[in-house]
Amino acid sequence: MGSYITVSTKVKKEVVEKARRLGVNISEVLRKTLEEEVRRRELEHLGNRLNELDSVLEKIDVKEIVRLIREDRESR
Repeated sequence: MGSYITVSTKVKKEVVEKARRLGVNISEVLRKTLEEEVRRRELEHLGNRLNELDSVLEKIDVKEIVRLIREDRESR
C-alpha cells in the first residue's frame, strides 16, 4: 500500500450536509474521483504522444525495412 498525504478542499456546507444525510463516504468519493481524473489525463497525455509519434511512424518506409530484414537474413 502506497503512502498517503492529506489533501483538503472547500465544499459548500449544504453539499456536505446532504452527502452525510445520504450516507456518502466523502473521502472515498473524493479519492476515487481524483484517481479517475488522473487516469483520464494520463490516457489523454498518452494519446497525444501517440499522435505525435504517428507522424514520425508515417515516414518509415515499411517496404525498405522488409527489404533490409530479408537482406540480413540471407547474408547469414
